[in-house]
Amino acid sequence: MEKKPAKKPEPNSILKYSGLAFNMIAIIASISLGGKYLDKYMENSFPYFTLIGVLFSVFSAVYLSIRELLK
Repeated sequence: MEKKPAKKPEPNSILKYSGLAFNMIAIIASISLGGKYLDKYMENSFPYFTLIGVLFSVFSAVYLSIRELLK
C-alpha cells in the first residue's frame, strides 16, 4: 500500500490578493521615490526620472501580479 504525498493547503484568497496589493504598492512607491531622488540630485527642471520610474514600476507591478496569479 503506497502512501500518497500530503497536499499543501491552498492559501486563503484574501491573503493572496492582499499580498499582491502590498507588493504592487511597494514596487511602485520605491521606484517612484528613487526617481524623485534622482531628479532632485540631477537638478532636473522636469521630473524625467520620476515619470520613467512611475511608468516602469506600474508595468512591472502589473506583470509580476499577473505572473503570480497564473501560477
